[in-house]
Formats: sequence, structure tokens, C-alpha cells
Amino acid sequence: MKAQASAEEKTAAKTGADLLVEALIGQGVDTLFGYPGGAVLPIYDAIYRAEGSFDHVLPRHEQGAIHAAEGYARVSGRAGVVIGTSGPGATNLVTGIADAMMDSIPLVIFTGQVAKGVIGTDAFQESDIMGITTPITKHNYQVQQIEDLPRVVKEAFHIATTGRPGPVVVDIPKDISSTACLEDVSDEFHLPGYQPNLKPNPLQINKLHEALVEAKKPVVLAGSGVIHAGASEELRTFIRNYQLPVTTTLLGLGSYPGSDPLSLGMAGMHGTYSANMALYECDLLINIGSRFDDRLTGNLKYFAPNATIAHVDIDPAEIGKNLPTQIPIVSDAKAALSSLNSKPVKGLDHKGWMDSIEKNKLDYPLWHEQSEGEIAPQWLLQKVYEYTEGKAVVTTDVGQHQMWAAQYYHFDEPNRWVTSGGLGTMGYGFPAAIGAQLADRDSTCVAVVGDGGFQMTLQELSVLQERRLPVKVLIVNNQSLGMVRQWQEKFYSERYSQSIIDTQPDFVKLAESYQIPGYKIETQEQLLEMLPQVLTDDQPAVIDCRVLKKENVYPMIAPGKGLHEMIGVKR
Repeated sequence: MKAQASAEEKTAAKTGADLLVEALIGQGVDTLFGYPGGAVLPIYDAIYRAEGSFDHVLPRHEQGAIHAAEGYARVSGRAGVVIGTSGPGATNLVTGIADAMMDSIPLVIFTGQVAKGVIGTDAFQESDIMGITTPITKHNYQVQQIEDLPRVVKEAFHIATTGRPGPVVVDIPKDISSTACLEDVSDEFHLPGYQPNLKPNPLQINKLHEALVEAKKPVVLAGSGVIHAGASEELRTFIRNYQLPVTTTLLGLGSYPGSDPLSLGMAGMHGTYSANMALYECDLLINIGSRFDDRLTGNLKYFAPNATIAHVDIDPAEIGKNLPTQIPIVSDAKAALSSLNSKPVKGLDHKGWMDSIEKNKLDYPLWHEQSEGEIAPQWLLQKVYEYTEGKAVVTTDVGQHQMWAAQYYHFDEPNRWVTSGGLGTMGYGFPAAIGAQLADRDSTCVAVVGDGGFQMTLQELSVLQERRLPVKVLIVNNQSLGMVRQWQEKFYSERYSQSIIDTQPDFVKLAESYQIPGYKIETQEQLLEMLPQVLTDDQPAVIDCRVLKKENVYPMIAPGKGLHEMIGVKR
């Protein structure tokens, strides 16, 4: 039996919280998003004692912390790290965890937990965060032995950032973080059941190449898997070598230059006419890193009905999940595209197809109408694109403004577009902009938000006040829950149940109460005069831009309809 430790040994021993801090430093973590509370006080004390090791960002709500971490992860390509206390601290993170899971965002979330001895007794601020998050995490842990902490942390980062990225929760009981560990512990791990397949099957690559040579109407669909794999350059080479039309999903924007002549823009419910018709009429669809979600496909009966479907995805569960797939390729997008780019480019014959696509682009462009003096939201986003020279990091909430930004801001580089896709989380855009700005301090970062979504997380203005981060909050203010109102207009006989927001705060005064410049723009003249300067100032700003109240997002595919049944298309 081991002799009792001396007083000197106890003083020198490391607590679980110390081991956690060391493990975070070992993973190269330099930025933390978190909110302290009782169950994580030992961890915060260790962070305090490790002065200078981390830039800790204190949001004013845990949801702000996790959305900021998502924005940081999207722009930096690194895992976002979040700390929350037990009970409500942990449950306030749940929406962000689900959001990250849907959009494959690498996060490692550390939640405090009550001491092991009282787990299951309904102790103060206890919640079963393991049970709550099991369906919405890539993996989760509850640390039972202090000696396991370094290994668990290293595993968590490995799982979150490899294969298909995603969130990992590490739940740490308070006695684990506060107890001293008197032994040296290892962080070595072995996960035989977790071995993501990164390289494509050469036979399937050959099959796809042969299909491409034979195709008369090929089209490429690029999803966020291209961005996660860092495969944008490989995609550009592939598209340009073969002169293929390419469309993207909402989350795939920026994977291929949006201003390039071969780009068709975004596809799906509010995609361009040329993109949706290309998907409907193609005879070969090459999906790289998209999961064929319902907002992209519309009615599956009419999605690429005459096409051979090739699907490149690192997650085998996605292939064949929604659509029969003739050429399945389980692979990292970068490796698959590199293999395709090594093949000879010859025998291609799809000039007629390219001509018809170009005609669609010219005949059925995106459109909007605007009365003299009034601000159409589409025009507003066009001006944001112009004034930032297409180089800004743009984050959004969810709704009409999100779709207008996706349509009218042409992203030529990856990791410039930060939005909530699968979960559609209101309140996401502004805190995500904070994380994005911290990840890329030299970029102009514009948070395009609705007047509804902004009010869900506007308390994070305190972070801008505190740090003077030059985030520009652009409120596309139509005094309504715009997308809800649009659906009520089209499908509920204009019964606007709880979607019109007649009472709002004075957003300019609100900004000024946080010592942040506020601006109100109501006319085209004011916009042309004020917006260029505000967007280029090196300081935070809140811009309340009043746009047409009943403007709708077009084109639109109604529920149950196919890609070829768009409404709101004009020649």
C-alpha cells in the first residue's frame, strides 16, 4: 500500500483542474469561451493561476459563448472551446451543441457537474447533461477518475476535429476538478473503433472518372465538407480542368468562387434558377461533401431524376441516406479531389449543356424591385458586398436576411461565411461574429441579423464594449419575423399570427448605452452616404437599416414541390 503523501507532496500535487489546463495548453488552445459558476470554480481558479495562457471571453449568456465558439471554429478551422457550469449553465449550451452537430462544427465543451457522491440525488444545479446531449454530440464523456482527465481531453479534441467534425462534451464532477492527483498520468489513447476513412477507393474514383467522360449534362454540388477538408483549391482545379458547372449548398458557399463564370450560385429552396434547373436536368450529379438535406433537394421525386449520382462524403452514414447513390465514395474531400485531378482530362463533350446553363443564368437572374428612396434588402446586401469588396467575414442569423446574404454576397474564399444551416438557430449571427472576429482580427466582420434574432442575443454587445472588437452589426429591420411572415402570406392566407413586431427598442440608443456608435438608415440616400464609412471604420457599430417591410425571398420552392417548380422567377 502506498504511503501517505507528505504535506510537501500535497502542496506540489496537481488538481484535476490543473491537469485540465495543462491538457488545453498541450492542445494549443489559446482562446476560451465560458461562464463561471459553482461547479467549475476549481477550473476557473486554475485558469486564473495559469495567467497569460488563455484569452478567456466572458459572454453575457452561455448561448452567446457557444455560438461565439462556433464562429471561431468556422473561421479558424480549429476546435472552439467552451466552459459552462452545471445545471442551467450546461443546459443553456444545448442549442449551440445541437447547432454544431447539425453543421459539423468542431467544438469541445467542458461542463461542470455536481460531486460524484451526489449525482442522481437532484442536488443543487444538477442536470443529466450526458443524457441530454447524447443525441446531439459526436461523443460525450463524464470523467470518473482524475487520472483519466488528460487522456479524455486529448481524445475529445481528436474526435471533434477528425473525420466528420462535431461537438464533444466532457462533463467534470466538481470533486474531480478539485481533488489532487499524486501520480503522473498519461494522455495516450487508443480508439480502435474510431478510424475515419480518409482515402477514396481507387476503383470508385475510376468509376466516377468514366462517368464524367461519358456525361453530357454533368454538374457538381459542393457542400461544407469541401471547406472542412480544406479542399477549395482542389475543387477549383477540378472544376476548371473539366469546365464543369458548380453549385453549392448554403454551408458550401465560398468553397468555390461565387463570382466565377462556372459558379451557378446557391441551390435549394431559395437557390438560383440556373442552379436548381441544372440539378433537375443533369445526367451526372457529383456531390462533394453535402448531405442532401431537404432544404436543398425539395421533393426527392424530382431531385436529379435522370442522373447518375456520385457522392463523396467522409461520413458513410450520409451516403445513400436520402437518395440512391450509384457511385459512393467514402473519403475526405481533399483526397478524393486530388485523386480525380490526377486523371487525364479528355473526351469531354458537354458544350451544349454549358450553353443552356449560361442562357438560364442570363434569362433568369436574381431580381428585386425598389421604389425611389426606399431600401430593398437585396440592394442593401449588394451594397455591403460592394463596400467590403467581397472580402468580409459575414455571419448571419436565420431567416430572410440570411437568404438575401447568401444570394447577393458572392463569397470567393472559404471560411468567410458563417451561418446556422441545419438547425436554423435565431440569435446565432451576432455572437458568432464575435468568435469570427477573434479568429481573424484583421478582417472586416459583418453580422447581418434580423430585428427578431438580434434581440435574442443582443446582450453580447457587452463583449464589444469591453474589447472594442470592430464587429459591424447590420440589422435588416423589416419590423417582423420576416420568413415567418412570408410563409404566413403564401401558405396561411395572410394570417400574420405573432409575426409582426410593432414595438422595438431604439437600437441606436441601445448601442450608445454600451458606448458603441449607433446609426439609423431609412433612405437610399442615407445608406449611400453613411454605410461605406461605417463598414470601414476600425470600431464596433450597430446599424439599424429600415428595409421594405413586406419584401419576400425569391426564388422559392414551396413545401412538397420539386426544384423545377420555383415561384417568384422572372425572365
